[in-house]
Parts: sequence; C-alpha cells; structure tokens
Amino acid sequence: MTRKYFGTDGIRGTVGQAPITPDFVLRLAHAVGRVLKKTEERPTVLIGKDTRISGYMLESALESGFNSAGVDVVLLGPLPTPGVAYLTRAQRASLGVVISASHNAFPDNGIKFFSAQGTKLSDEWEHAVEAALEEAPVWADSASLGKARRLDDAPGRYIEFCKSTFANDLTLRGMTIVVDAANGAAYQIAPKVFHELGAEVISIGCSPDGLNINDHVGATHPEALVEAVRKHKANFGIALDGDADRLQLVDSTGRLFNGDEILYLMVAERLGHGEKVPGAVGTLMTNMAVELALKARGIEFVRAKVGDRYVLEELDKRGWLLGGEGSGHLLALDKHTTGDGLISALQVLMACVRSGQSLADLLRDVTLFPQTLINVRLAPGQDWKAGEKLAAESRRVEAELNGSGRILIRASGTEPLVRVMVEARDAQQARSSAERLAEAVRAG
Repeated sequence: MTRKYFGTDGIRGTVGQAPITPDFVLRLAHAVGRVLKKTEERPTVLIGKDTRISGYMLESALESGFNSAGVDVVLLGPLPTPGVAYLTRAQRASLGVVISASHNAFPDNGIKFFSAQGTKLSDEWEHAVEAALEEAPVWADSASLGKARRLDDAPGRYIEFCKSTFANDLTLRGMTIVVDAANGAAYQIAPKVFHELGAEVISIGCSPDGLNINDHVGATHPEALVEAVRKHKANFGIALDGDADRLQLVDSTGRLFNGDEILYLMVAERLGHGEKVPGAVGTLMTNMAVELALKARGIEFVRAKVGDRYVLEELDKRGWLLGGEGSGHLLALDKHTTGDGLISALQVLMACVRSGQSLADLLRDVTLFPQTLINVRLAPGQDWKAGEKLAAESRRVEAELNGSGRILIRASGTEPLVRVMVEARDAQQARSSAERLAEAVRAG
C-alpha cells in the first residue's frame, strides 16, 4: 500500500500548503487518536516542537484534534526530537508527537510520531492512520473529551537523561566548547548539558526568533561553528540541527568531522573497553574508508537505504547497537532508542577524555575517500534506468575503480532528480567518473 501523506520521517511540507495546514493537522490528530483508542481506553499523547513560528498554530491544531477524539495531551514546549522520544517512554505515554521539519528552513514544518517505547512507528501503523483519515470524524461527546496540561520541567528531565549517558567518573572541566543549536529546539538545553558536566560553553545559534532556525547555523551550515572554534581557541565545536537529532563536530584546529567518522569512533571506543561489537550499520552513502577501517578491525558492516529509520530497522533486525549516516544521524541503542545529537556528542567527548587523545588521533585509521555527488534533473517521463549509455558507462567506471572505489546512482525521493555519486581514493578520478556518468544519464 502506497502512503499518501507519510514520508520517510513523518509528514513534512511548506506551512500553509497541503498537508501542513491547521485543518489537515487537526484531522490528522483526530485520526491518530481514533487509531490509539482501538487498543487503549484513555490514551495520553506528548507533544513537543522546535522553534518555528508555525509551531504555535500546529500545536493548537494537534491539541484540538486529539482532545476531540478523547485523547489527553501533555504539552512539552520546545524540546529536541530525541527528548520527546525519551519522555514518551519515561512518562509511560501512549504516543509522542514532534512538530518539526528538522534541518529545513523555517517556512517548512512537519509532524512525526514516536511509539510508547520511544521508537519510530511501523509502516503498518502509518497505513492505519491514513485509512482513518479517509473516514468521517467521530467526535467525542463532552464528557469524553480529552484534556490538556503542560509538563513544565520537560527540559530539565531531558538534560538529566543526557548527562546520565556520560560516565560518572569523567568531567569536561578544563574544556572550552562552542555549542551551535541552529536556533532550534536545543537552544536552552544543549549549553546547559555541557556546562553542567564542567565545560566552559560558548553559545552560537541559541537565539531563536521563530524565523531563523537553521539559518546559516547548525549542523547543515557548520561554517559558523568552524569560525567560532578558531576565534575562541576552543577545544571542540558541536553543531546540532533544528530538532537536535543530527550532529557535526569540529576539533581545536577547525577540522570538521562528519557522521561517518563519528560512527567509526563510537565503535572503536567500545572495542577499546573490551566490549563486543558484532557489527555496525551505515547507509548507501557511508564513506568506503569507514567500511574498510571497520572490516580491518573485524567488524561486519552493513549498508541500509538512506534515512535513519532504515538504519534503525537494520539494527533491530540484527540485534546490533551502533549505526548512523554521514549527515550526523547516529544511533547508539544502548544509550537511547533514537538518534540523538547531544548524546552522540557526549560519547565522542567521553572517548577523548578517557584516552587523552584528540579526535584526529582517535581517527588516524580513517582517511575518508573523496566523493563527488552530482544531481541530474530528469526530463518529464524519462526512464533513466533503461538507458543503455548509462549501463555501459557504469561498467567502464566500475572496471577502472577495480574495487578501490564505488558508484551509487539513485533517484531522489523528493525531486525529479537522479543523484550520481562516485567515491575513489583519488579526487580527480571521482570527479571525472561522476561527470561521465551524469552525462550518460542526461543522454538517456
């Protein structure tokens, strides 16, 4: 069954355009409430949000929709996506709801959901909600309407949870850390987490005005973090995205480390303590150098489709704990049920404090292969997979790489584009090979 509204991470779009309108969001909450009521007499739902100005409007619509179905609501206010996941589990709630478009600019917003266990919900659950949306609403009578209340200490509870993942015998005392919260959901929380663990914190991207989320700050724009780390001669820089489930790191030299490198470091940290790591999960885009470095240490590496939900599915299937994407979505399932930028950062800092080594030292076994990515816009109706020129050129490039690189050609899930990626030990080879393949796509 094809999903009409749900994408890979909930429902997302431009505010004021379908489906991100208050009338639809009210109907969505009502439909979700009816699905919950099939298995629970009096469900309770937590609602958190990021700092977008549209969050007020969508929060009100969700509250009304849930209450109209006889579902109680607990409002958390601005809180990172992984914070909502944690509190849903800790509060024994029926469902967690996040109002956020993650790393998108402020005109966009979205709705995503977490189960009572703090995990992403299944495709079957999303299909059930979409089916309920097609049915006429069944409004609860006055005596059965849901109620709403606010959980005033939601940020404090999440801060303590984050700190609990950092070893009790370690401290960040003596470190200067630049924290960039992307003017998003972690703007109050992130600086406090590192400060309360002993660090001197310099904050940027922590002054939201409803319109500036992800605006030239945060994990998708790490240039501001690099500049601030160099300016303040800080030991580390930590950049989150708008809902704080994504992480980028900068060391004292201003060097940027992405999610692929951080995944390797998290595996190496556990191996260094004698922990068993049966395997790790990346995506089709994970740098080949990380795969080779993990295999050199006897760690099985598996690639999932792009998207943290697919990484999580693969981890669950195999019973593994560690996975992630180069974009900075990282999963450590022994620490949290979902990707968490703050907790991932704390795992890296813990490794540096314990070892007394820099990030560069800890990652000396990993030198990322150069990657070239080219987006090719498709003509209307173009069947790029059937192109004989592309097939022939792909065979030639594969032969030239001879196992020391790889190609990935895939359709975009959101635009009429084909993404052509080539990875090789030599940057010039990666670039020229990608250009040849992109031309073959255009030629049909």
